[in-house]
Amino acid sequence: MDILTPEMRSWNMSRIRSRDTKPELAVRSLLHVMGYRFRLKNPKIPGNPDIILPCHKAVVFVHGCFWHRHAGCKYTYTPKSKMDFWAKKFDSNIQRDLKVADQLKELCWRQLVVWECEVKDSNKLKKKIKAFFRAN
Repeated sequence: MDILTPEMRSWNMSRIRSRDTKPELAVRSLLHVMGYRFRLKNPKIPGNPDIILPCHKAVVFVHGCFWHRHAGCKYTYTPKSKMDFWAKKFDSNIQRDLKVADQLKELCWRQLVVWECEVKDSNKLKKKIKAFFRAN
């Protein structure tokens, strides 16, 4: 049972940002320090990627572990109320992510997914980014 009123829940949910989140800003900062230059918007690229690196024909998605269901992550919990709603919501997010990955592959764009929990360890994240660009 939800302890918040529908109005309070709506207000809380409206405060969840879709861009310029702390994890996204951290990834952008690290990419910049590593010497990568990027763009933030291009409506021609499917999936509305968080970061676009046109020179490398690559995109970076900074996914929240909760919303995009990072397998085995402690942040990937399921709320106890409205379980049917959440199951459908999470499934549609996963299906959309898979569809976007296919579309990007068809257009020869490489995709890197950085999970919210990975941003906490900048050394590990730096290694992941280096490996991604080395595999070009």
